[in-house]
Amino acid sequence: MVKNISVIGAGTMGNGIAHVFAQHDFNVALIDVSAPALESALATIAKNLDRLMTKGTLTEVEKKSTLANIQTFTDLKTGVATADVVVEAATENADLKLKIFKDLEAFTPPEAILASNTSSISITRIAAATNRPGQVIGMHFMNPVPIMKLVEVIRGYATSPEVTATVMDLAKKLGKMPTEVNDYPGFIANRILMPMLNEAIYALYEGVAGVEEIDTVMKLGMAHPMGPLQLADFIGLDVCLFILKVMQDGFGHPKYAPCPLLVNMVQAGHLGVKSGKGFYTYTAGSKDLLVAEQFRR
Repeated sequence: MVKNISVIGAGTMGNGIAHVFAQHDFNVALIDVSAPALESALATIAKNLDRLMTKGTLTEVEKKSTLANIQTFTDLKTGVATADVVVEAATENADLKLKIFKDLEAFTPPEAILASNTSSISITRIAAATNRPGQVIGMHFMNPVPIMKLVEVIRGYATSPEVTATVMDLAKKLGKMPTEVNDYPGFIANRILMPMLNEAIYALYEGVAGVEEIDTVMKLGMAHPMGPLQLADFIGLDVCLFILKVMQDGFGHPKYAPCPLLVNMVQAGHLGVKSGKGFYTYTAGSKDLLVAEQFRR
């Protein structure tokens, strides 16, 4: 029975994943090399739990229980020593992930399932870094994790049916809707989403319409809750660029080539919400959406 979960990475995705597991009464070890990042993650989780209490969907007792279910570690070996399932949510960097999974091979119990929250890197490639490829799987949560229902469960070339079934069931226990997909570049979510975002950026680059106009068409015409350019900012333009390059390399097809405007913006450090400027500008404490000055008409 799965009871002990180790989550590697205390960033936006990692703290969200730790939150949902802890809220559903799993024992969670949240691991990060940075102690301040772990402190920040716990503060974020507490803030999100307070928001649920304000909405009346969580009690004070449940909040305390959720936080009590989380322990933090800066040492990977200690943090994964008793894990039934590890969910790696580190930076989207292939070399880093391969190193982590090699270490997990040595530090985790032999029967532990090793999952990655990667949004684009091949699960088969990650699994090949271990001697237990049948126990390696993708568990791609959507952001924000506590709210979004979808979990892409990605089967690598060697992932066993038993491990897939266990992870599908585990996602359901979190109140999520797991969807099983096979391991090809971009999986399903990003294989469809990223070309759409890239095409929206091309439409801006080619002067077809402005930032607000493009986003308005997709929100009002296609019933999207957020326009593609705002969504790209929210995801992180560097992340969008990385995923497009993974798909371009993986498929060898020019349709996945990132728009030159996207490349330039990332090189300039305009990464969206995380940097304060992308297609829109973002000011702390403000909910106003203001088009970045270089795109204003």
